[in-house]
Parts: sequence; structure tokens; C-alpha cells
Amino acid sequence: MEENEVRLQKVLASAGLGSRRKCEEFITAGRVTVNGEVVDELGSRVNPDVDIIHVDGVRIAQTSGHIVVALNKPRGVVTTMADDQGRECVGDLVAEFEQRLFHVGRLDADTEGLLLLTNDGELSQRLGHPSHGIVKTYLARVSGRVSKADIERILSGFPIEGVPVAVTDCKIFESGKNQTVVQISIHEGRNRILRKLFDELGYPIVDLVRTKIGPISLGSLRSGHLRVLENKELGKLYSSVGL
Repeated sequence: MEENEVRLQKVLASAGLGSRRKCEEFITAGRVTVNGEVVDELGSRVNPDVDIIHVDGVRIAQTSGHIVVALNKPRGVVTTMADDQGRECVGDLVAEFEQRLFHVGRLDADTEGLLLLTNDGELSQRLGHPSHGIVKTYLARVSGRVSKADIERILSGFPIEGVPVAVTDCKIFESGKNQTVVQISIHEGRNRILRKLFDELGYPIVDLVRTKIGPISLGSLRSGHLRVLENKELGKLYSSVGL
């Protein structure tokens, strides 16, 4: 037996899946895999630092020291871990963490909302790679009354710089006399692509907030505040990129 190996049901319980007895039921029912193989024997031991464990296809949080932090980035804060011009940056907002975090993707200074930070390089790389098609959802407050016809144009793949914008969903969230709030989901990361899109359609963006990245939502997290993802959320995030 290796020094770091522990009973599988203990690892599951520590990840918040329920009592030891409940976790034993998961194992005997064949609902648990370790490194891609079903493990249904209660005496099984694993190394939580290296073994990849799924329950019902969802990866559980490990004890490898990797964390993921959700931040509601305020407007005006630049997405860098340090800034040589002395501007407030994302690094200032996560300075309390001992881990060396880095941001997953970025938001321009004028855009608010959900930003993920982690010390897991593999997760970060996969979240940013187009092949995984991670969908990001935004609320865009724009000038003017957006027509249904323009919503259809957006959904059909409106081209920016000769390349259609990869939109998965777009709808009018709120409509006023001189402004419209549009909820839009995309799975690409071209620089300032939504600002360019709405500018091209004649509806300049007034405010832009990212509300969701894959399975992770901004929720009620206040501007400038952050939280460490819980085990269940973390499992869904890892599963969304095939980890």
C-alpha cells in the first residue's frame, strides 16, 4: 500500500457526496470510476492526489491543491495579475490567496462579471481551447431598440471581419424606449467580439456583464467579491472539458 492511498469511500465522503455509508452504496452500485475504470469493491484504495475519480460521470474534487476561484470583476479593473501602470488589476483582488493563481481568459477593462482564476494549468488550457466549445453568457445593455430581425441575424452567424460570430443563443432580456438588454451566449473568444458585433448592427454597448462560463454562474456574487468553487461545481467544470 502506498503512503498516500486511502479508502475510496473516504475520498468520496470528503468531497461532500454524503456519508461514508452513502458513498459505499455509490461504489457497490457501479457508479464510481477511477481513472476511467469502474470500481465496485469497498476495499478499494486510491491516491486522491493523482487518481481521477468520477461519480455518475461527474468528476469529484480532488485534494491535489488545485482551486478555482470565481470573481465578479468590476468595471475598470484590468485582467492582469500585475500592472506596470499602477492600475487596479485582477491580481489585486485575489492577493489573499497563497496559491499562485492566474486568470482563465480575460475580460476587457470596461466589461464586468464572471472571471475564473485557478492554479490548475491543464484546466485553464482546456477551458480556453475552442475544441471544448465552452459557452459564455453575457447581458449586454445596448443603445436603441433591437429588432427581432437583428436577433435572427445574430443567431444565423453575423460576420465580423469576415468570420461569423459563433452564437449559441440570443434573446431580448429587457426592452426600453432607448435601450435594450440582450442576453447572448457565445463559444468563441475573439477580442471585444460582442462590442464589434453590436457596433456593426448599430447598437453600441453601454454595459456588458458576463454571467456564466460553462456550468458556472455568477449568481448573486457582488461586484469585486469572489468565492472558491464548491466540490459539486468544481466537478461539473472539470467534466465539461473532459477531465
